[in-house]
Amino acid sequence: MLDQAVQRPDRIALWKAQMPQKPFKLYEMADSGNCYKVRLILNQLGIAYDRIPTDILKGESRTPEYLAMNPNGRTPLLILPDGTALAESNAILFYLAELSASAPANDDTAKLFPGDLPGRALCMQWLFFEQYSHEPFIATNRFYLHILKDPDQFEVQIAQNKSKGYAALDVMEKQLVQEPFFGRANYTIADIALYAYTHVAHQGGYDLAAYPNIGSWMDRIRTQPRHIGIGD
Repeated sequence: MLDQAVQRPDRIALWKAQMPQKPFKLYEMADSGNCYKVRLILNQLGIAYDRIPTDILKGESRTPEYLAMNPNGRTPLLILPDGTALAESNAILFYLAELSASAPANDDTAKLFPGDLPGRALCMQWLFFEQYSHEPFIATNRFYLHILKDPDQFEVQIAQNKSKGYAALDVMEKQLVQEPFFGRANYTIADIALYAYTHVAHQGGYDLAAYPNIGSWMDRIRTQPRHIGIGD
């Protein structure tokens, strides 16, 4: 008898066969952590997409054409095969995770968003935490230092953000004592959301040496199938 793993159809291959021929379109600024989240999940799910560079520093997300697609004028912006424009990185993560959950021959490795209600709520808890308590401080300092490269102009803001960013890292470090991922035992979109800016926090002036659990968690993220780096 063939091994069960050999007999089972490949989930990604089956899903891709059902996907529309027209690819997704991703408007992005490549070095943005929020845009990286979307590239990472698309790659891990094996979904074809076109990358459309959009330089927010040059006002390319503020043109009339872009604002017609996303009135908020930010990246990332994902255009679905049916033409729907979907903004906000964590909303895009949710959409793609839900889309993958509907794939045939679904198994536990495909559940980037939990199937049980408590698990789903906990996953959302960390998505909200990332946007409210983490990204505004860690990502913003990275923007000042790594993207704008202007520490002097934003010296006050960087100092104000620093303690709040470390407070978010403290919360993450304590949580990872209990579970290997923020989706409890399994890798989920909560991990993708938090990894995006945590793994480049040093570019925002944060020292992760005192956070061994975060370090081990980041190592686990990098070993996930079809993982790509922010520079890929």
